[in-house]
Amino acid sequence: MHGKGYCSGFYDCSRYFCAITLLIMMMTEITLGQPWAYPPDIPTAVTRTYKTVDDIALKVWIFYPADHKEGDRRPAVVFFFGGGWRTGSPLQFAKHCEYLSRRGMVAMAADYRVSSRHGVMVNSCIADAKAAVRWIRKHADELGVDPERIAAAGGSAGGHLAAATATVPGSDNAGDGASTSARPDALILFNPAIPVDGIWQPELKGRFAGDWSDISPYHHLTSSAGPAIIFHGTADDHVPFKAMEQFCKKMHELGNRCELVGYKGEKHAFFNYGRGDNAAFIDTVQRMDAFLVSLGYLKAPPETVHIK
Repeated sequence: MHGKGYCSGFYDCSRYFCAITLLIMMMTEITLGQPWAYPPDIPTAVTRTYKTVDDIALKVWIFYPADHKEGDRRPAVVFFFGGGWRTGSPLQFAKHCEYLSRRGMVAMAADYRVSSRHGVMVNSCIADAKAAVRWIRKHADELGVDPERIAAAGGSAGGHLAAATATVPGSDNAGDGASTSARPDALILFNPAIPVDGIWQPELKGRFAGDWSDISPYHHLTSSAGPAIIFHGTADDHVPFKAMEQFCKKMHELGNRCELVGYKGEKHAFFNYGRGDNAAFIDTVQRMDAFLVSLGYLKAPPETVHIK
């Protein structure tokens, strides 16, 4: 695995990553049933409904830090699962949420409508993702989160949705609280399915009725997109690595912070918990943590991490 120019001088990377690895490996195991089962059963999380469409209640699973209380102003993150906008489960990011809650964030995994269960197209997925960010910001006081430190994250199609909340206009439904901003303050993207000029994403074919550029975060980037980190395999067989190089290049041209961490020889979905020996999962979590520390969302861990 290879990270592109990520570690910099505000901490000792080797000691920092050793502490983070220890924390990851010592995380208390949570029982999740079958991997990525749907609907999810996550007894360690608090479940809330963030949006109702017709008779569909869209839920978010909230992982609170042990010492969390109402009235806190914690940084927050919401994860969107992958699955080609047609399937998937919030369980995909349960381990990420568990980890970040132990580090002091309010971490959430959101459900959204997909084609196999609800017969929707990508624009409805985007509307749901934007509604989730709005809901978090609107309910910041009761959730104990800082409305100005909300990160959106996701993998593959979920990475596209996270990026879309920061960039793509429209896709808003009445009752979503459109007066509240859906724009996150930071992005954490795992092999996001973002199409760019000259690089077509096959997953979008038949999933959107209009011009694909209408729902492409790349085509709606502005100087206010916010800081982003992207984890991507150089051998990704679904979303070419060069698409992310192009995305980051445009981010830089607009004055945005964008860090692309390339993983040599890795294919799509390489980062997931339970994949192989979990080396990629651990490494991406380490670098996600360091990114959040650099933003002031987390404090750097001590050299030795003690878990009760």
